[in-house]
Amino acid sequence: MSALWHWAEAQRACLGKASAAFSATGVSIDTRSLKPGDLFVALTGDARDGHDFVGSALAAGASAALVSRKGMSAGPLLEVGHTLRALEDLGDAARARLLGQVVAVTGSAGKTTTKEMLRLACSALGRVHASAASYNNHWGVPLTLAQMPRDSEYAVIEIGMNHFNEIRSLVRLVRPHVALITTIAPAHIEFFGTLEGIADAKAEIFEALVPGGCAILPADNPLYPRLVERARRAGVTRVLSFGRHDGVDARLLETSDANDGQQIVADIAGQPVRLRLGAKGEHIATNAVAALLCIAQLGGDVLNAAASLSSFTALKGRGARRVLRLKEGEIELIDESYNANPASMRAALTMLGRARVSGRRIAVLGDMLEMGESAPHYHRALADDIAAQGIDLVFACGEAMRALWQALPEARRGGYGRSSQELAPQLVAALAPGDMVLIKGSLGSKMAVILDALTAASG
Repeated sequence: MSALWHWAEAQRACLGKASAAFSATGVSIDTRSLKPGDLFVALTGDARDGHDFVGSALAAGASAALVSRKGMSAGPLLEVGHTLRALEDLGDAARARLLGQVVAVTGSAGKTTTKEMLRLACSALGRVHASAASYNNHWGVPLTLAQMPRDSEYAVIEIGMNHFNEIRSLVRLVRPHVALITTIAPAHIEFFGTLEGIADAKAEIFEALVPGGCAILPADNPLYPRLVERARRAGVTRVLSFGRHDGVDARLLETSDANDGQQIVADIAGQPVRLRLGAKGEHIATNAVAALLCIAQLGGDVLNAAASLSSFTALKGRGARRVLRLKEGEIELIDESYNANPASMRAALTMLGRARVSGRRIAVLGDMLEMGESAPHYHRALADDIAAQGIDLVFACGEAMRALWQALPEARRGGYGRSSQELAPQLVAALAPGDMVLIKGSLGSKMAVILDALTAASG
């Protein structure tokens, strides 16, 4: 593999000092996923200190270790003042040498799904580098940039936040040509108080657009006018929109089920587009339309990019489907266990309500976290969506979900548990052949426990 970082270049970027010459083909912060040739960055966190794993990293084939602890004798070492700052320096230097174009993606829901769509779409146009998993925080963004190959023609960087000023600090590293906001919803509202506050925090992504860069915004969202004004105040002169309404720059015209996915008809910047996705849900279709508008603004071939999306399938924890064979027969499982907020919960319930099933529609719901004082209201309000979508049974767990449980009519109450561990056996015992089961909750509600219980029951 060609070198990603030569020792002299990395030393200069980090204002560090190399104990010996090295050439790195990658960058890693975790010995469990480290590949031979990687530069190991010894980050210090709340639970562990990466410096304690430097020996293991070098034994596993790391080309060098980036460290700030004094007196370390293993080597080669790149000694710096602070390892997280040095990782940011590497990311900044990687962005500075990039000749390609960059898309930054944020939003209250759909960030990772849209990022993966953009990865596929850009791959039809050239060499693309994108964030791994949900590497969208204070270490994930600089790590993604630091890992970016020199010859990348496109980069897709996901940026997340749960407090003010987080996106501001990260987007200064990314310096995108296109900034996409997927939606604004009450995710992390505990830390902001209002949806307007969330919109303002997401709008920090406009502050480091390259000159002439473009902001792409969700026109169907009630906070759209506020986002437009924030973009203009940040000096953005090109603001485009996507959604269902007339007058948007990318419009979702029609969706229809197609086997394990859906067919989509859209208008992307005046160009008629038909495409197929291997994932269901109008929210997924809307994300695809937004991604294709990004491609249009990058000057890419929209039709080729749309064709590449035919290989997109729902991600694990974000709508992935599978059939489980229990003793009594088969059920279909929709895995939405990675995260949840009121908007994504409604989207998932709508998807379940529209699904074709031979048995019952069952929603297994865990707490939506970081909802603050309004948590009971947001959970209780889901009862209306459950009724509107014709959900047959609800299994709920967690203290916040008690508000929903109490709001449900007796006929829709499947089971309640204080935790996912307590709820899992109730669900397994109640399942019948033909059931379609949606599992959704915030990551902290540990809905993966229920997934594991169903998998174990399937033998």
